[in-house]
Amino acid sequence: MITKSIPNMFTIGNLFLGIIAIIMAFNNEPNTAALLVIIAMLLDGLDGRVARALNVQSEFGKELDSLSDVISFGVAPAFIMYQTAFLDASPALAWIVTAIFPICGALRLARFNVIDGIPGFFIGLPIPAAGGVLATLALFKTDLHVSMLMISTVALSFLMISNMKYPNFKKLGLPRAAMWAIPVVVAGAVTLAYMFQNAIPKVILVLLLVYALWGLKKNVRILLPRRLRNKRRQLEEDESRSKNSA
Repeated sequence: MITKSIPNMFTIGNLFLGIIAIIMAFNNEPNTAALLVIIAMLLDGLDGRVARALNVQSEFGKELDSLSDVISFGVAPAFIMYQTAFLDASPALAWIVTAIFPICGALRLARFNVIDGIPGFFIGLPIPAAGGVLATLALFKTDLHVSMLMISTVALSFLMISNMKYPNFKKLGLPRAAMWAIPVVVAGAVTLAYMFQNAIPKVILVLLLVYALWGLKKNVRILLPRRLRNKRRQLEEDESRSKNSA
């Protein structure tokens, strides 16, 4: 019974950090809030691996994970961005853009739970990655205009519900013998986050942006040749019609 509960404890830890991140955002501590979202990402990446390592996967754990992700990577990053950067914008527009992000995150998770994906890939940008980008991007409010931050928020929302393919690293297994190292990894991550509060979010933002943009590049590269082929085929058909009519 205790073994079955271990993965869910990681998920609950993820949810707990998401709630505290929201509180930190409203206490005008966006840097701490963003760090909590990053640590929640680590816990979210571990719960499924621990469940598979212990062979205790369950539908309950899957649903709990999705509900937690909506809070930690949907609602929390949206509130961090709103409280940090959107307060000076038009209230109605700020409310709408803030709401769009967790709504698209919820749609992304619902689709993930009911539709079979492509082996080795996620369909749409995973909500932890999108939430991580949004939470850390909010810290650059002095460097980026609020309109750019709003456009980025909407773009991330669209990527979550898009059909673009992103690599799925969750299938990378965790040996049962390595379970003892998990508390060390989590403690180390928390320590690094505390010691380098200003640097860690920027590093994570770069890594997550590379992941998010990789999907765009990959899909554009796939679509572009197809469009060129279609255009070439259309030209050939037009030439053939011209010859036949002549």
